[in-house]
Amino acid sequence: MSNESSASETTPLRRPESQLSGGVDLAANVANNNALGTAQTTVVLANSSNKNIYDSSNIEVRLHDNNGNSSGSNNNNTRSSQQQLTIKNMDTNKRILCRVGLDIIILLCVGFPILLFFLLGDPYKRGFFCDDESLKHPFKESTVRNWMLYIIGLVIPGVVFLTVELLISRDNAKYGNGNATSRRYVFMEYQIPDWLVECYKKIGIFVFGAAISQLTTDIAKYSIGRLRPHFMAVCQPIMADGSTCSDPSNAGKYIQDFRCVGDGSSARMLKEMRLSFPSGHSSFTFYTMVYVALYLQARMTWRGSRLLRHFLQFVFIMIAWYTALSRVSDYKHHWSDVLAGSTIGALCAIVVAKYVSDLFQNSSSKPYFLPHTTQDISTTTTTTTSVIAPTN
Repeated sequence: MSNESSASETTPLRRPESQLSGGVDLAANVANNNALGTAQTTVVLANSSNKNIYDSSNIEVRLHDNNGNSSGSNNNNTRSSQQQLTIKNMDTNKRILCRVGLDIIILLCVGFPILLFFLLGDPYKRGFFCDDESLKHPFKESTVRNWMLYIIGLVIPGVVFLTVELLISRDNAKYGNGNATSRRYVFMEYQIPDWLVECYKKIGIFVFGAAISQLTTDIAKYSIGRLRPHFMAVCQPIMADGSTCSDPSNAGKYIQDFRCVGDGSSARMLKEMRLSFPSGHSSFTFYTMVYVALYLQARMTWRGSRLLRHFLQFVFIMIAWYTALSRVSDYKHHWSDVLAGSTIGALCAIVVAKYVSDLFQNSSSKPYFLPHTTQDISTTTTTTTSVIAPTN
């Protein structure tokens, strides 16, 4: 028994062949199943990866389309904004040109009659008395010539306007920290400086007032036809019967039918001898100098000296005063002519500076509005009552 047990113990255990073949088949099946599952898994993963790639490609295409659409919209917005800016600039340029053109047309409407008076005007034919001592003064050249008058009336005011506006613009840029309070003008993509805009306004209104003053003076000159103090020396009249003022028969007689010999006198002098009232030099210089004085009062804000502004005003008024007096001493006008001309010029300067220009506009005053509802009336009444009611 010991031999059998040892034999049984040492002999390896063996399965039957059927079981071995079944096990081999089972292993093969398992291997096949694993291979099939791996293949299926591989196919599924491949399909899923392909799907992911497809989806990602779709997303990229959509993003690309969206980016293309957004860039296209941005380009369209940029083009539209540029077009709007161009249209706005064109409208601004047209508006500025229209304003300047309208100002020029208005100035021409006022200045053209002055030119017609000078070239084609025919003064009123007034008679005279041979024994009128006020008409027997000698002819004398003017102390204040025409070129001096143009310097006084045009160059000096222009220099004053330009200097003051430049100083005001510099002070605004210095103390305003770049915060511009005035309206900006852009013409042909160029921003016009504020001092240039102010000079245009001030000079334009000044020239408009000067034209009005001169036209008023010329209308009076050609309508009245007063003879100058040097009438006898320039005209040297001869009556219709061939007699002169030296004949006793013409003493105390008002003479209307006469002709001028005019030896040494030009045609312009023969025309000017009838244009005594009012004085053109006086009206022009008084308008320009009074207007400049009012302009300095309103616009000159330099506080370095309290007397500089008033000294300049006095100098300008004295220039006008001297010009007016010289017209009497040069026997160009009667004293009443100078007084009338000075009054016309000064009044025109005051009216233009006060009511046409913006020199004396009270910007601090609050605008007055009429109440629209009963609530506005009650609110206004309550506020007024609370302000007026005395406090205990």
